[in-house]
Amino acid sequence: MAVRNYTIGMAGHIDHGKTSLTKALTNVDTDRLKEEKERNISIELGYAPLKIDDELHVSIIDVPGHERFIRQMIAGVAGIDLVILVIAADEGVMPQTKEHLEILSFLGIEKGIIAISKIDRVDEELLELAEEDIRDNLKGTVFESAPFVLVDSLSKKGLEELKQQIKKELEHKEMRDARGPFRLPIDQVFSVQGQGTVVRGTVYEGIVEKGSSLQVLPQGIPVKVRQIQVHHEQTEVAKAGQRAALNLGGISKQEIARGDVLVSSEHFLVTDTLDITTKFVGDLASPVKQRAPIKLHTGTTEVMGTIVFFDRNEVVEEDDEVVCQLRLDHPIVCKRGDRFILRRPTPVETIGGGWIIDPKGSKYRFGEDTIKMLMQKKEGTPNERILSILKEKALMTFEALLKFSSMDKDDLTAILNEEKGNTVFELASGEYALYSDFEYIKNRIEEKLTEYHEEFSLRAGFNKAEIVHSFLNLYPKRLVEFVLEKLVEEGFLKKQEQYIQLATFSPHYPEKWSKRMEAVVIAIQKDEIEVQPFEQYMKNEKIPELYKDDFKYYLIQSRKAVAFDENHLLSIEAINKAANLLKSKTGEEFAVKDAKDILGLSRKYLIPLLELFDALNLTKRVEDKRKWV
Repeated sequence: MAVRNYTIGMAGHIDHGKTSLTKALTNVDTDRLKEEKERNISIELGYAPLKIDDELHVSIIDVPGHERFIRQMIAGVAGIDLVILVIAADEGVMPQTKEHLEILSFLGIEKGIIAISKIDRVDEELLELAEEDIRDNLKGTVFESAPFVLVDSLSKKGLEELKQQIKKELEHKEMRDARGPFRLPIDQVFSVQGQGTVVRGTVYEGIVEKGSSLQVLPQGIPVKVRQIQVHHEQTEVAKAGQRAALNLGGISKQEIARGDVLVSSEHFLVTDTLDITTKFVGDLASPVKQRAPIKLHTGTTEVMGTIVFFDRNEVVEEDDEVVCQLRLDHPIVCKRGDRFILRRPTPVETIGGGWIIDPKGSKYRFGEDTIKMLMQKKEGTPNERILSILKEKALMTFEALLKFSSMDKDDLTAILNEEKGNTVFELASGEYALYSDFEYIKNRIEEKLTEYHEEFSLRAGFNKAEIVHSFLNLYPKRLVEFVLEKLVEEGFLKKQEQYIQLATFSPHYPEKWSKRMEAVVIAIQKDEIEVQPFEQYMKNEKIPELYKDDFKYYLIQSRKAVAFDENHLLSIEAINKAANLLKSKTGEEFAVKDAKDILGLSRKYLIPLLELFDALNLTKRVEDKRKWV
């Protein structure tokens, strides 16, 4: 049963009951700070898990409502899939409610539920008036048609209805992209005694596993994931849509800050010039002038910069989206499609928001030609539409691409021919996929195998079926198998029976135990046929028991030894020496007594040795004698 993970934001005006409602739903008090307790307001983001059912797991982010903490609010809602807008029945829509609505609209959050809280404080008539007022204020906003749920956190009224409404809203909501490179914008950094640096955030896209190698951007610092927690529970994996805390090795708390981004790939851009499309609020306190200072909020990042227009010198009032550019004081990490909010530093106000059409902008001339170019970037080319479909679906036939793109057959053929060998490749089955997915699978396989070889250096490699299975929640089986076969064909990987290994790897003794394992081999050779149990040699050299089976299998696979029976190994040298001696002193055939006299072995060792000769096809038993083959 596949678990679907989503993040919900709890937004609204200060003291309208967001934190109380979160606690009533989850039994978690998200106000953690002493100052929050004393002042009875949320300052930092609060998080709580809500399990709707076995298939639907939700993280609730309780975002601060006070105007002074608007930056935390923006960071909190930037990665959410659904918002619960909390409006108190006894106060109705307040200024902060309206600003939150604008921010949610700019961030492209379309799914929402209106939770009218504190209903026990008002009578039925006032409640009806409050509902009517709220609906009037929501007209023309993204929440105009949002469902209403009446709740009271103290009496628990309406909580079950709210849970069912959450389930209904998320039922057909597409999950965040767990394929492709991992990205987590960091919103909290702290250290744990004895553990080191811990960062927390919402996984925007991709998957992270314990032991993964990541980078902190924009600094470019490599780190290793030591541990992963999702809502205080240890886990091996965190996926897109989940709140996660990662314990990082290789970095101190002082080197990392809120707004930095954890990524698994170097493909993410670090940039300070963004081409954008933005919509401005309708009631600006004053015009937004050419090259005016602005503060950009995207993900958990906030940075100062200037806004550059190419078709005007100021914005006084504008209903349509405006294509323009941001030039930032410091580089940030972002990609096309990322949403943002713009605020004016003084007087402090939200002035607009939109999405990034090109994270790597350049300097352009003022004029209509630049506006046309930016509009073309915004719309995207037919090629970009095809690549976008493949990114979403991972693997598609030509017929399926025709259907999803609504494109002419000849145009689609031309685009695929143009992109093949560049961004798109074709499987033998006639299906198409992205090279970026090929590279992602390749890099993840390399990472898995590198860690596996380090931990199990005696083993021949990772079981192929297990590698394929580890990708099935992201990619179709035939795509993963195609990548594996291609990497073997190209010499990047080696395949030995059902095991896969890096081409540069050969099984070897673990460095720490190398000398002792070599001593075991020498001892087995020295004892020739009259060997001790293999376990005894391990104990003599104080080699941990956990290496026993791998060490034994390695010696057999590398032809350093042969299994004498379940508990004993014989060196190849000892077997060859005994066989050569026996053969030199017998004719074409010999009896057990002849072998006993020549080799001087007791029946305890002799009979198993002769049976081993048979198994190795050195001899063949005929009645009570053996013939040399």
